Amino acid sequence: MQNHRTADALSYKSLDTTGLRERFLLEDSFNIGELTLTYTDIDRAITGSAVPTNSPLKLEAADALRSDFFCQRRELGILNIGQAGSVNVDGQQFQLNKLECLYVSRGSKEITFESKDPSQPAEFFLLSYPAHHAYPTTHATLDQANKLELGGSSTANERHLYQFIHPNGIQSCQLVMGFTVIQTGSTWNTMPPHTHDRRSEVYCYFDIADGHRVAHFMGHPDETRVLWMSEKNIALSPSWSVHCGAGTGKYAFIWGMGGENQDFDDMDGFPLSTLR
Repeated sequence: MQNHRTADALSYKSLDTTGLRERFLLEDSFNIGELTLTYTDIDRAITGSAVPTNSPLKLEAADALRSDFFCQRRELGILNIGQAGSVNVDGQQFQLNKLECLYVSRGSKEITFESKDPSQPAEFFLLSYPAHHAYPTTHATLDQANKLELGGSSTANERHLYQFIHPNGIQSCQLVMGFTVIQTGSTWNTMPPHTHDRRSEVYCYFDIADGHRVAHFMGHPDETRVLWMSEKNIALSPSWSVHCGAGTGKYAFIWGMGGENQDFDDMDGFPLSTLR
């Protein structure tokens, strides 16, 4: 597990393109046959992936956690963006097809990942936050997600949002998680742009076609910066930063949040006229 430091709300202004990408972009989080984790300094979030092939991958506690096992004091959200696979939690096996979610409870000791077909591996996105209570480990299929249809074609931001881990769905301590699919003919996501000082956010962009990119905007509303994202790149979004994006083609992204509350609508929006 790598330790990762972002930049604060003042020092980010002095970063060049390389510095900005080093602080807020994770480019190599999905590696065939590996379990990859990054411990960030935003709300102690840990993010990464498990891409099992011929052998199962086991989630273990790195020395930096100072714990006996990974979920000793943490909860974990898993979303599969690859082919069919399974997650074994303390002897109970959960089958996850593409775009299915699993919430893993605090206190879960043995967690392993497998692919149904090693030549077409599952690609499990992982996001974890500290937890104060043990909620049940719960699996949800795509049909069980809460679907929201947002935006519109006239503003090029028509999108379908699927909520898995949230107050009216899978219960958790602070983790909120789901994914969004941009509809054909639209480009913009998370509009209007906003911040939410009471929680941070992690984005994982996926289903981006070869040769295409997504421009992820971040920073203060009156001083924005852009991260050009490719397939399975992860953007770290601290609480003080806006987060919105536009793609050169069709794309989707996982969003996960953690912090003081779980209210999806708790945000401070900014009129487009204020953006600089």
